[in-house]
Amino acid sequence: MPKRAKELSPIELKRLAPGLHAVGGVAGLCLQVAEGSGRSWLLRTMVGAKRREIGLGAYPEIGLAIARQKAAEVKALIRSGLDPIEQRKVARAELVAAQKRGLLFCKAVDLFEPVKAAELSGGKYRDHWRNSLDTYAIPLLGQMLVQDIDLQDILLVLEPIWHTKTVTADKLRRKLAEILDYATVKGHRIGPNPARWQGNLSMVLPSPTSTSGEVNHPAIQLKDAQRFWAALSNRGGMGPQALRFQSLTATRPGAVRFMTWAEVDLNARLWTVQAGRQSSKIPRRDDPKRVPLTEEMVALLNGLPRQASSNLVFWAPRGGALSDATLAKLLRTIHEANLRAGGTGFVDAKTGEVAVPHGTRSSFKVWATDHTSYDWNLSEAALWHKLGSKVEQAYARSDMVEKRRKMMSDWAAFVTGSPGA
Repeated sequence: MPKRAKELSPIELKRLAPGLHAVGGVAGLCLQVAEGSGRSWLLRTMVGAKRREIGLGAYPEIGLAIARQKAAEVKALIRSGLDPIEQRKVARAELVAAQKRGLLFCKAVDLFEPVKAAELSGGKYRDHWRNSLDTYAIPLLGQMLVQDIDLQDILLVLEPIWHTKTVTADKLRRKLAEILDYATVKGHRIGPNPARWQGNLSMVLPSPTSTSGEVNHPAIQLKDAQRFWAALSNRGGMGPQALRFQSLTATRPGAVRFMTWAEVDLNARLWTVQAGRQSSKIPRRDDPKRVPLTEEMVALLNGLPRQASSNLVFWAPRGGALSDATLAKLLRTIHEANLRAGGTGFVDAKTGEVAVPHGTRSSFKVWATDHTSYDWNLSEAALWHKLGSKVEQAYARSDMVEKRRKMMSDWAAFVTGSPGA
């Protein structure tokens, strides 16, 4: 039977000369004393068929009692069939790999931003993409590694604004999900995305649509449509012309304000807006949007003065595109003038708010749904809304432009009060 080493006391440890000294308590536990003041713990033991010398740390940072405890734990691992040295190598390799994968959330935002910018429309939408991230997410998540972000971290960002700024919060959630998906694909995190909605946040947050309390843009009531058209037609200038064209086409004000003659084919009676064009709100990955031009629209376009220095269809007097505020102010001016003349103005039926240019799209949708027999999808296509599921969208190659031409002619007849409206 091998001789057992004497169990040394802490005081005896301090008196040891340079060399390797068994300290007892656990077979093979030694204190290695170097020339000078360096001392460290060493466990000499057999691992399988190999003799191993396993370092347990420096003395006196690790005292005698802790060294004996660690030695006993290592020997227990060996008895269970594990090699502590190989385990350390694996753990060290995993740590190095994790450090290489480590990516701060703020850095992930910086890396993903140019990727996202490629699919965004230009102008303010691209410039303002990260505003909500900077305001609400970066202060809380910025210095966290993306691999450490979990559901509770996402909730810390979203819950304070989910009920009060629901639209902003929902858009922010989508951005967080995209950034974390990007980090996963790049190898910086593993596991499910804590910002995904379905089966995740949907279980702990109310649906955005039930929380936001959003209403549509204030719209001109159908009973006031012809009265409004008459008031608008009495005004000259590019602003009223642009608002008339936007009303007839039921397109977004931004799409009209930045419309160019290069997009117009008067012979084919088509206006084509390319994906990603400024203020069109058409994602870059989508197909171009075509608008059938009716007789009223063509007559309006043919009557417009052109500016030699610009290709814009509707241009501001001082050059460049009309501002969004110009059209909104024009509609409000018409409303106030009608009130002064003893009229009721032009307000939304539900909210009583003054109508805005974007609201003409709602007016068109109500007309098409409640006052015509046109198919729902036809009016949705006219509004540039996506139709059906992603699978249905993949097979929907036609934009039904000729069918829409007849519908838009009927809409123009209704708005202008033409015979047969």
